[in-house]
Amino acid sequence: MNKKEQTTLNRIFSAALQEFLEKGYQSASLRNIVKMAGVTTGAFYGYYKSKEELFEALVGKHYNFLLDRFCKAQKEFAETSPEEQPDKLTSTSGECMYEMLLYAYDHLNECKLILCKSEGTRFSRLIDEMVEIETKGTHDYLKVLENLGRPSPHIDERLEHILITGMFNTFFELMLNGASLPDARRSKTLFGSNENLLYCWMDEAYGAINKVDPT
Repeated sequence: MNKKEQTTLNRIFSAALQEFLEKGYQSASLRNIVKMAGVTTGAFYGYYKSKEELFEALVGKHYNFLLDRFCKAQKEFAETSPEEQPDKLTSTSGECMYEMLLYAYDHLNECKLILCKSEGTRFSRLIDEMVEIETKGTHDYLKVLENLGRPSPHIDERLEHILITGMFNTFFELMLNGASLPDARRSKTLFGSNENLLYCWMDEAYGAINKVDPT
C-alpha cells in the first residue's frame, strides 16, 4: 500500500470511528462515512466490501486480544496443579484483568465500540462469551475445591449467571464511565479478589434465597 492509499484508509478509519461511536453499528451510515472521509463510494469499496467488513477492521484485533487474553488466563489456571489453584486464583485472575484493562485504555474508542456500539455484529457477544468461559471455569474450580475437601458452595445457575455477568460489567464500567487510568490502576488490588469474592457472594446469596419462605 502506497502513501496515498494509506492516507485514504486513515481518513476512512477516522470517519468510521466517529460515525460508529455516535450512532452505533446498526444506525451508522456508509454514506456519511464516505462523505466525512472525503472519498468516493467507489474508492471506499476498493478497501472494504461492506459496513460489516469496515467495523471488523476497526475492532476485530482488539476483540480478539481481550478474548484470547482471558482464555489464556483460564487455561493457565486450569493447568495449575489442584493443590496450588486456591493460592494462584487471585494472582492469575488479577494479572489477566489488569492487563485487559490497560489494553482497553490504550485502545479506548475501539473498546467502547465493542462494548457499547456493536449490536448487530458478532462483537456484541464479548461479555456473554466471557461469562460462558468463566462459568465453565467456576464449575471446574468448584470440583477442585470439593476434591480437596474445601468448602464448595452449591450454585443456582440463574444466580451464577447474574453474578458473573455483573462482575464483568462492573469491571468494564471503570473505563466506560470515564474513570482515569491512574484511578483504574489504583483499583488493581480489587481485580484479583473479584473471583474469590464471587464464590462467597454465590454461597451467601444462594443461602439467603433458600431461607426465604415462598409463602
